[in-house]
Parts: sequence; C-alpha cells; structure tokens
Amino acid sequence: MSDLLERLRGRGWRMTAQRRVVAEVLDGEHVHLTADEVLARATARLPEISRATVYNTLGELVTLGEVIEVSTGRAKRYDPNAHRPHQHLVCSGCGAIKDVHPGGDPLTALPDSERYGFTVSAAEVTYRGLCPDCTARG
Repeated sequence: MSDLLERLRGRGWRMTAQRRVVAEVLDGEHVHLTADEVLARATARLPEISRATVYNTLGELVTLGEVIEVSTGRAKRYDPNAHRPHQHLVCSGCGAIKDVHPGGDPLTALPDSERYGFTVSAAEVTYRGLCPDCTARG
C-alpha cells in the first residue's frame, strides 16, 4: 500500500474506488502530475471515473494537507510528498520537477530586517534551471 493510501486510511477517509485510484496514481517518488495527467492515468485504471471526480478528489487531498499543490508558472501540479520537508527543482525548458532537500532551513535564511514584523511560519523555495535533456538540446 502506498504512503498516501496509508495516511488516508489512518485519517479514516472514506476510500471509494475512485478515490483509491486517484491516490494510487499519485503514489511514487518525484510525482508531480497535472490534474489532466492524473485524470488520464486514473481513466486507464478505472474507465468510468469522471473529470469532476478527479478534480474534486485532488481538491479534497489538498484541503486535507495530504497533497501539495505546486505552482510553477504552468499548469498546477500535485505532489503527494506533503509530510516530508522539501523544495522543488523545476526545468525552465520542459517543466520537469524534482523534489530536492537542500541543507539549511529556509526560515532562518530570511534576515530579521527582511521580515517586516511578520512571524514567518513557512517558506517555499523553487530552484529553476535546465534539466540534462533540455541542456543537451540547447
């Protein structure tokens, strides 16, 4: 059973066939699928699943904090790695995304003079560049 499925079962989330398929599609390392990619993969496993069900399920998973919605300037992507602190490395060419775990805490990287009185509770850092495939094409 996937980590996401285990977490959802632990929360007592009602596991319909449709919800299970969406969770299974999101399973894996470095998974950052668009809603349409989730729909295509879910439909391959369960042909009767609807677009609305996939989109609604993704919205519920984000609201529950079990999936992170990642905005990269292109279509939103969905990351099931919601409980392990990490940042994202995004290819400016093809849009590929990888989870990265840089050293240090981004919360402490922001000096007090740049906090403007805010109590900072979270930070999102996105690294951008070209992946090896796009670099080779360039």
